[in-house]
Amino acid sequence: MSSQPLNVNEDEIAKFEQVASQWWDLTGDFKPLHQINPLRVQFISQHIALQVEGVDSKNSFYDMQMIDVGCGGGILSESLAKLGANVTGIDMGTEPLNVAKLHALETGVSINYQKITAEEKALENPGTFDVVTCMEMLEHVPDPASVIQACSTLVKPGGLIFFSTLNKSIKSYLLAILAAEKLLKIVPDGTHDHDKFIRPSQLIGWAEEHGLKCIDASGIHYNPITGNHKLNDSLDVNYILCCRKL
Repeated sequence: MSSQPLNVNEDEIAKFEQVASQWWDLTGDFKPLHQINPLRVQFISQHIALQVEGVDSKNSFYDMQMIDVGCGGGILSESLAKLGANVTGIDMGTEPLNVAKLHALETGVSINYQKITAEEKALENPGTFDVVTCMEMLEHVPDPASVIQACSTLVKPGGLIFFSTLNKSIKSYLLAILAAEKLLKIVPDGTHDHDKFIRPSQLIGWAEEHGLKCIDASGIHYNPITGNHKLNDSLDVNYILCCRKL
């Protein structure tokens, strides 16, 4: 067993433990995640379809090995599994994982959920997965670059990794914290820390250091007042990257 400290922020884990029961409440604290999830799946699907020659996008997930790093209550994990992928979901929150397992059982979806860090999983299963997803997780750990390195280790050569997070910009502070948390109370106060947000250039730099090439980037536009959401070219607030393992 490694003597290195786990790349885990216990305060962050505790925050998500407290609201774990709301993961699948479409009107609760995780409503924004449910609303943007189809956009994430759309972005992932488009790139996987391009990877799989001669297969239409509806069947391109079939039998793929995927891992969802920082899966929480399983919103994305279930979507990927329903498309035909063999999905592993990992997280360090006990209660979110319990919720994820129960919901998968209720919906009849088979997902391998594990309580383990990305770094530990990478030591156990290097080069195992066709696709790695890491969504809205990097801004919640002490060392995001370490997670990116682990994701690179987990994916097969030529495989895809998808990262999504929040840009460290004034606009992201105004929308994600001031509007969403303080004024509109769409997500719990204290969910985000602007100091932990990550500029796209920084994330891409970390990815390149660990053998990944960013092949596409898109903004995820979410209007907390209207609830409208769409993919666009602006990376000012929420954004998603597609990287390929060289």
